[in-house]
Amino acid sequence: MLKKNYTKNGNNCRVTFKYSNEENAESAVLAGDFNNWALDAHEMKKLKNGSFSVTISLKTGCSYCFRYVLDGNIWVNDPDADDFIDNEYGEKNSIISV
Repeated sequence: MLKKNYTKNGNNCRVTFKYSNEENAESAVLAGDFNNWALDAHEMKKLKNGSFSVTISLKTGCSYCFRYVLDGNIWVNDPDADDFIDNEYGEKNSIISV
């Protein structure tokens, strides 16, 4: 799930990324081109219901590729992403447009 909250001036958008975690992973991180695909930049918080969530600010007027990384090595997409695009690994990346 993606929840977008735009700032009053419209220059930034606070986006909450939430992943349902059907895999029952113990940990999750948000990786994307906004953080150079770093696996330590946006650790997601595990909620009581087992899902994961993190909120970050993104510059508006852009689209960003991203994926969730579960337990350090399972790359998954957000089913609610704005779009999807092929990547260089023969898979797809999620896209968010803000």
